[in-house]
Amino acid sequence: MPIYHQLGEMTQKKHVTFRKEDGSLYWEELFGTKGFSGIYSTLYRIHRPPVVTKVREHQITFLEEWQDAPRVPLHFYSHKAEHGGDILTARKYTLFNDECALASASFTDLDDSFYRNGKADEILFVHEGEGELHTEYGVLDIRQWDYLVIPRGVMYRFENLSENNRFFITECYGAVETPNRYRNEFGQLLEDAPFSERDIRRPRFRAPIDSKEECRLWLKAGQRVFDYTMAYHPFDVVGWDGYLYPWAFNIKDFQPIVGQIHLPPPIHQVFQAPGLVVCNFVPRLFDFHKDAVPAPYYHQNVDSDEVLYYVDGDFMSRKGIESGSITLHPGDVPHGPQPGKTEASVGVKDCYEYAVMVDTFRPLRVNGLVQPIMDEDYIRSWLG
Repeated sequence: MPIYHQLGEMTQKKHVTFRKEDGSLYWEELFGTKGFSGIYSTLYRIHRPPVVTKVREHQITFLEEWQDAPRVPLHFYSHKAEHGGDILTARKYTLFNDECALASASFTDLDDSFYRNGKADEILFVHEGEGELHTEYGVLDIRQWDYLVIPRGVMYRFENLSENNRFFITECYGAVETPNRYRNEFGQLLEDAPFSERDIRRPRFRAPIDSKEECRLWLKAGQRVFDYTMAYHPFDVVGWDGYLYPWAFNIKDFQPIVGQIHLPPPIHQVFQAPGLVVCNFVPRLFDFHKDAVPAPYYHQNVDSDEVLYYVDGDFMSRKGIESGSITLHPGDVPHGPQPGKTEASVGVKDCYEYAVMVDTFRPLRVNGLVQPIMDEDYIRSWLG
């Protein structure tokens, strides 16, 4: 999120001496994701980064494609998958392509290890649970129904996380940003955007940890996993400033845009990344034309696969859906409301629903995990 932020101590100018009380230097580190031409942050550390004493690779398989998956609308229950695990193994991947991977997770075996995704920005939607996200940049309080946006390369771990927690995770192999059409040429959110900078929660300061006890870091580099032993605690940052850091936004702070007649899903967009957009559906007034049909019309976007993660409420165009359900509607298969839903929407003034939608611009592949948790009757639900 391109908002300048500054925490802790630093010098007035960059790349000059910054000394500790004993006269030794703090170590300056630049963190960026597009060489020296993109947004970045500058951190000042007690210890030299990185000091790694041991590295080994672990063989963990995340993605095993269901080769014979039918090219039809799918409905499956993320909450019925085997759940639990540590910061890595709790991630149950369901759908993926060359630009993203989607997973659900319930973290049950967390320890003092740190985690870094070296190849993907992560959007963690907190369906259930509260706690804290600790990073080198400080602490973000985790609230139910938060989006936690973590740029690739940021090291983090959860602390004080609720025992009952549930996440919907979108890993993006490119930068996660706010939508272009909601920003001016300087990156500021426009007056007609459905949220503002005041809704963005940035890290709060946490005192640096000066510890020489060895720490463990799990690095996920694509589909490879490395186990690093670090000589120092990595949260030794005394100060930082810049534009690149983790941040949070709660779905309840999204202000829906409504109109006289039904508006297409992009009006609900909250994020963009290469190859995909993320939208959210929230409680809102329905269309106010006297003959409006609030339910969506049938559509076929051949170049876009549509994924919906259902959070809460009564989704106006679907029945048989549960909290934690996921539907996939392939772009080359027409889809729309199930029988009775269009007629039932006429004359309705508002709705209560929360859902996260991920639209990709290349076909999604189905992970083998989906097969045992899918709704076999979903394809026939349009028969009435």
